[in-house]
Amino acid sequence: MKKLLMLALFLGAVATANVNIYPFSDQVSEKRFNSLITDLRCPKCQNQNLADSDAPLAKDLKDRVYTMINDGRSDGEILTFMVDRYGDFVLYTPPVKPITWFLWFGPAIILIGVLVIIFARRRKPAVETVQPLSQSEAEQLAELLNKKDTHQ
Repeated sequence: MKKLLMLALFLGAVATANVNIYPFSDQVSEKRFNSLITDLRCPKCQNQNLADSDAPLAKDLKDRVYTMINDGRSDGEILTFMVDRYGDFVLYTPPVKPITWFLWFGPAIILIGVLVIIFARRRKPAVETVQPLSQSEAEQLAELLNKKDTHQ
């Protein structure tokens, strides 16, 4: 009975799995498809590519990529279509342009700034050297100490 229950649960899980099968005429098209859906980010999920996402929007975009590949579109045309519709965010590797400079160079600039601050602090001497009093300063100090002693 226990084995039958386990088998029923397993078959139920397999039956409800969201599997999309895209038949291709050749392996080159299939590799292009897999590469594209891996390189494109799901606009709804934000941290998953189209290949890993189960969102309805991701399924629609995978279907669109599949259709465009079968229509003979190039990878560049497909990526351009997606960027025009969803912006640079849909690309896992955004292009280097003024609006994305901070994404590309910001971490390095921040790291360099932190390192400069750390090394600048290390260069400062921990204890400042004390200069001996000049003759006039020593006399002033002695005079102040004598006044203090006479007032007590």
